[in-house]
Amino acid sequence: MTDTTDRTALLATLVALAEAGGDVVWGHFVAGCAVMHKADESPVTIADREAEAVILAGLATLTPAIPVVAEEEAAAGRVPDVTGAFLLVDPLDGTKEFVGRGDDFTVNIALIEGGEPTMGVVYAPARDALYWGDVTRGAWMAARKPHEPRHDEQPIRVRACGGAPCAVASKSHAMPGLDDWLDAGGIATRVSVGSSLKFVLVASGEADVYPRTGPTMEWDTAAGDAVLRAAGGRTLDPDGLPFVYGKPGYRNTGFVATGGYEPAPLRPYLP
Repeated sequence: MTDTTDRTALLATLVALAEAGGDVVWGHFVAGCAVMHKADESPVTIADREAEAVILAGLATLTPAIPVVAEEEAAAGRVPDVTGAFLLVDPLDGTKEFVGRGDDFTVNIALIEGGEPTMGVVYAPARDALYWGDVTRGAWMAARKPHEPRHDEQPIRVRACGGAPCAVASKSHAMPGLDDWLDAGGIATRVSVGSSLKFVLVASGEADVYPRTGPTMEWDTAAGDAVLRAAGGRTLDPDGLPFVYGKPGYRNTGFVATGGYEPAPLRPYLP
């Protein structure tokens, strides 16, 4: 996808569908909904499933040529064959925060090209915050309340790290080896936040680095990672190499997402 018009139109489509999915999620958050569990014991709600259905219906109409790997479809065993570019969808990242009435949950859509997340949208309806980006054009954020037009759009960029770095870490998961990695890097300031918001805090210059020693799935990380890369950041694998997508089972190992901070390899600190 090299044509500027095509990329602009696709990004606009992904933003609009993330907003639509977020509106569905918000409706269930306000009303409350029952929690079920998938085969791996992870929580799932009707909000996950209905938001994903809205997003997939839109993608099937507007981008039918691009395969889609979506979290709830994958849980049901429906995963398309992928040989080129594809989309990753997580309709509700941070289900634990959603169920616990927190505001750290997001809707995520990303485009993967050549193993790299090149375009992505992260919408946090409970925070009235929308982030999106394309590595060929840059990244932006805006205020966006559910069911209302977005406003106050502004470009975002990772910050230079000239002083004491600030790290963001998971709110819901203990990470073996993480404290040791942070201590070795002299990182004393840590902010705890859930979901893909960790990526966009680095992308918007509110933090410097997001290390993760535990496993995730690619749909958990791709959209935030795309926004970060569009904002001038990087995501590295445990050996300090570029973090790639389209791995077997769409499973991630540890990684370090960073802005201007130069991180040490994560490998020695993995469990």
